[in-house]
Amino acid sequence: MDADPGSGSVPEPGSAREPSPEREPSPEREPGGLLEVGRVVKPHALRGEVVVELLTNRDDRLAAGTVLTDRGGGALVVETSSPHHHRWIVRFEGVGTIDAAEQLRGETLFAAPKAEAGTLWVHELIGAEVVEVSGTHRGTVESVQANPASDLLVLSGGGLVPLRFVVGHEPGVRVVIDPPDGLFELD
Repeated sequence: MDADPGSGSVPEPGSAREPSPEREPSPEREPGGLLEVGRVVKPHALRGEVVVELLTNRDDRLAAGTVLTDRGGGALVVETSSPHHHRWIVRFEGVGTIDAAEQLRGETLFAAPKAEAGTLWVHELIGAEVVEVSGTHRGTVESVQANPASDLLVLSGGGLVPLRFVVGHEPGVRVVIDPPDGLFELD
């Protein structure tokens, strides 16, 4: 889900645009330390292009010359890309036929995290303790759920906290929130 999050990150809390963070890496499929940034949906046309669902708010993950990695650790170099109906049409170097494009169907695309000050990373939020500025413990982060208004921290015990209420964090350890009165009293 880079809110980079290219990378599983989300912008600073309270910023005007809070896109979906990149999805947390899946240990059984993730090539060494890379973040899941997209997925090949299907071939497009006859010349080797594919439809890619981008799982990050970082369009630059599909810029010409970008090197992505597949599940097996193989490199896929972006030759061209263009937006298309909330997805992307992408041509990778060396993929010039529909048959070659068909081989990429369902492939997960990974990329290295991009360092950016003030960014929250999904893989650093999962498992972190959630504490209010007052010190009240609210559980641990189990996942980050995409939501149009603000992505949500899904807490152990079922609580949901919009990312806009995150005011600080120690990666992988603690997330500090400043929620409005009544947030945890809602049914």
